[in-house]
Amino acid sequence: MMVANLLLLGSHSSYLDLLFRDHFVSKFFARSFRTLGPDMLLVLGDVSARGHHLPRSEYASVIRQFHRVLGPFLDLPLHVALGDRDVGECGGLSEEAVGWIARRMPGLDSAGCGAFEIGNVSFVSLNAVALLCGNSGLRFSVEKAVERESVDFRVENEAVRGGESEVERKEARVYEFGWRENAMSAGSGPVVLLHFPLSRNVTPSFGGSSNIFDGREDVGRGPYDLLQKLPPNATEYIFQALKPRIVFSAHTHEFYDHFHPDGTREVTVPAMTWNARNDPGFVIAIFRRNGGAVSISYCSLARESHVLVAYAFLLILSVSMLAFSSTPSLRSLKTMIS
Repeated sequence: MMVANLLLLGSHSSYLDLLFRDHFVSKFFARSFRTLGPDMLLVLGDVSARGHHLPRSEYASVIRQFHRVLGPFLDLPLHVALGDRDVGECGGLSEEAVGWIARRMPGLDSAGCGAFEIGNVSFVSLNAVALLCGNSGLRFSVEKAVERESVDFRVENEAVRGGESEVERKEARVYEFGWRENAMSAGSGPVVLLHFPLSRNVTPSFGGSSNIFDGREDVGRGPYDLLQKLPPNATEYIFQALKPRIVFSAHTHEFYDHFHPDGTREVTVPAMTWNARNDPGFVIAIFRRNGGAVSISYCSLARESHVLVAYAFLLILSVSMLAFSSTPSLRSLKTMIS
């Protein structure tokens, strides 16, 4: 199961957030856990609406709110990719701050990257924010992580074809991080997770709603650049180095299913908060064995306006029934009838 853009406000949450939105979303997570029985939960960035602006003493409130909303999902394998709301933009990005936040998220290294395997499916999580930041130390650390995973997959694929043992595969791993041509076929690499979408140059095979890239919006107490994506050179670098089986991204607040020119599929996960859209949603991904096609299901919650109308109707109905039962003349009429 995959969600994104929770945009939690921690100690800055309003009563509406705490008593209604968080409560409703936590109930949704609990019901999804019982009904769907997912193997793990992936959160593709922007857990916090203003994490990089918060002093560290207040960031703990975001983590507590995050755990409270997830509920039973905390017992499953959990991975969180970093978004720009979590760590900031390039102008204020620092290795020390990213490392501090990454240590509080499961499975991330000091650069905000990670690699893991669930049910024989390999995942690589990248700090997409750092890939936008020119010749920074963080970007070099992310590129080093990409090259390391690229070498691992090349060696593993060659070893499988050649029948080598695990010991021989480990001895063959020599991590030289200069660019090398990757002879792996497209789609034979890991599942890639990142916050920003990749560069898109073709018409998608499926579009979400019509306002997918509609510029800046006020979300989570501030302007939010929904147009941001990785540039073409970073996109091509990921394609060539990792040969992704499929890419999952976020940030735009919309669901989007897209095939790139080389056949790589990218699925953008919508925002999972009413602070960003009226009908938040999530994605269920089912991975077939032997590298088969990935089955994607997009689901959405009820619109917040519909839920509020339903609650208002129930409140009015309850008050009316209470008033009816407490009116003396009506009580005596009920007694006579009975």
